[in-house]
Amino acid sequence: MRRIFKYLIRSVLVLAIIAIAFGIWKREEIKRLLAVNSLFKEEKIVANFSGMDVAFLSVDVPRGDGPVAELPKGAQTTLAPEVDQWVKDRTVTSLVVLKDGALVHESYNQGTNPEDLRISWSVAKSYLSSLMGIILAEGAIASLDDPVTKYAPSLKGGAYDRATIRNVLNMASGVTFDEDYLDQSSDINKMGRVLALGGSMDGFAAELSETFAIPGVDWQYVSIDTHIISMVIRGATGREVAPLLSEKVIQPMGLEASPYYLTDGNGVAFALGGLNLRTRDYARVGQMFLQNGAYNGTQIVPADWVAASTVPSAPTDAGEYGYGYQWWMPKDGRAGEFFARGIYGQYIYINRPLGVVVATNGADRKFRDEGVDDYNIEIFRMIAEGL
Repeated sequence: MRRIFKYLIRSVLVLAIIAIAFGIWKREEIKRLLAVNSLFKEEKIVANFSGMDVAFLSVDVPRGDGPVAELPKGAQTTLAPEVDQWVKDRTVTSLVVLKDGALVHESYNQGTNPEDLRISWSVAKSYLSSLMGIILAEGAIASLDDPVTKYAPSLKGGAYDRATIRNVLNMASGVTFDEDYLDQSSDINKMGRVLALGGSMDGFAAELSETFAIPGVDWQYVSIDTHIISMVIRGATGREVAPLLSEKVIQPMGLEASPYYLTDGNGVAFALGGLNLRTRDYARVGQMFLQNGAYNGTQIVPADWVAASTVPSAPTDAGEYGYGYQWWMPKDGRAGEFFARGIYGQYIYINRPLGVVVATNGADRKFRDEGVDDYNIEIFRMIAEGL
């Protein structure tokens, strides 16, 4: 009996040592996985969204050594009481408003500050779209109607085998992908764990095998479509997205601070939602698109690409929000009005006829409630029309 007891004690000690050794070996992956699991908790979400590089792998997107493109100060605007209520209702952490290129309102809440580099989530998709437009104009990609497998051959035989670049830009790939953030077994959460554990985003995308429609026929918001765009860009140029975006977009703009991307374990940018910037720099990008791709004295994004990206071209249902090349349009289709949108309340809203840009960051844990998007657009219009 004593022998058995000693054997059990020894076995427990061995298992404990193995567990400790494994924990030390994998401590960074475990840390990131724990961060994913607590990322959206009410008591942590605001701080987490201002410090994503603390827990996740990341890479800088250098702003370069050029001067900052100053935002001229306009007459400071007192916003309507409805806007103040909206800020509280939607847990808005920052709000920057430009009118005719001048800064007319800036406010920060929930303990955030102007220097915070805030997570973009899906607002990052619109940045990647601008990079696609640039390299298309430079000739690295022959046509939007090329199959994605021409530039990303690892996708051959999988769900994306018949999709074109235009299909993925329009979120009309027909690929089956569960985007339910509240379901831990959904594809979007599986993807999050791949990112947290230092796996391969390219490998994750290549393993997708199911489709629900022929490419180009039906619209469904599929975040991984944007990663396919990044694979196409990397395949066409032989370069990573972060240095490309830095060279082609960020440095010419004269942003205040260098953004950064979250990355997978191979250093590949999490291009569909991992870009982090100051809110004023979000507004600068909005101003560039308001000005048809020109900013800081330079035509950065081709004007014809801006025009094509920001009108509805995807096969969305009538009466729903329109979608272009990774940009959204309002349900009632007002000309010159479009926006970038990310989960939990990240927006860049552009109203070209009124000369207004609204950039917001948020930590809205009820962002999926019915009517929230409509409410947000209503507030943006109220701000624009009140200036």
